Amino acid sequence: MASIIKASINLEAIPKERIFVGKKGKYLPITITLNDELDQFGNQGPVVVEQTKEERDAKAPKTYLGNVKVVWSNGNNVDPAPRDTNMSSVTVTPGQPAPADDLPF
Repeated sequence: MASIIKASINLEAIPKERIFVGKKGKYLPITITLNDELDQFGNQGPVVVEQTKEERDAKAPKTYLGNVKVVWSNGNNVDPAPRDTNMSSVTVTPGQPAPADDLPF
């Protein structure tokens, strides 16, 4: 079961209070969902911050971070999303660099 899954996340959406320190660095627990159908942008699922049992029980809204797309599979796991060379997974606005100095990692 081999696949390559490409993901992009919005670093500004990361709740800093959910980052924890582990033995080898700082971590953010996330959940990746692979849907059966593609969305309108060719993505196969969302990336969200992992919820605690209490948050799930309370039906708290999920913190959405970005999208995933399977770009390669050996055929035993999931099918890759069709390629569209006209689609860009990153939108860059000229003159507005992403702030990097306030990131926790």
